Amino acid sequence: MVTEISSGDERLRQMFRAGNRFMVLLFRLGLGGWGNRPETSQVMVLVHKGRKSGLLRRTPVNYAIVDDQIYCTAAYGSRADWYRNLMADPHVQVWLPDGWYAGEAEEVPDDDPQRNALMRQVLIASGFAAPLFAGVNPKTISDEKLAEISAPYRLMRIYPSEACTGPGGPGDLAWVWPATTFVLLGLLLLKGRRKRK
Repeated sequence: MVTEISSGDERLRQMFRAGNRFMVLLFRLGLGGWGNRPETSQVMVLVHKGRKSGLLRRTPVNYAIVDDQIYCTAAYGSRADWYRNLMADPHVQVWLPDGWYAGEAEEVPDDDPQRNALMRQVLIASGFAAPLFAGVNPKTISDEKLAEISAPYRLMRIYPSEACTGPGGPGDLAWVWPATTFVLLGLLLLKGRRKRK
């Protein structure tokens, strides 16, 4: 069965893709903490292996930390590529504003008694995203309505196992800042010399 995607849905997906690329770039430039606040939006980058390609993928997702475990949700449900990748291989890395960790992911089952409370925490941590895209205020919505709206969402729990270091993590493009500064200073000095001649 073929499902048609409306032009509005396609535009929204394109906006998400562009926003995702921008968030990954911020983390790679060493700016993962920039604008990453509980009162605005908490975003991490989830590094996972493509279930078909085997290549590493980087996906920014909203998250909440509860009892030293990291929770995130797939608002597109089981259609989300990153969710399907985690189901195929639960070994992940998470880039948080304060560090980079290896871990293992598992789905929180729908019948888990804590699911609704955990979902609420993730949606609150998403800041403007929940009201903007889901049309709900996670701080005031009733438990019953939250359970109804979030039923198709997939909630993931990540157990961080060890801190990571070395190349390939957040900040791998931070060298851009000194290089750019050096080039700009060189251009300014060159321009100053030309004016004096």
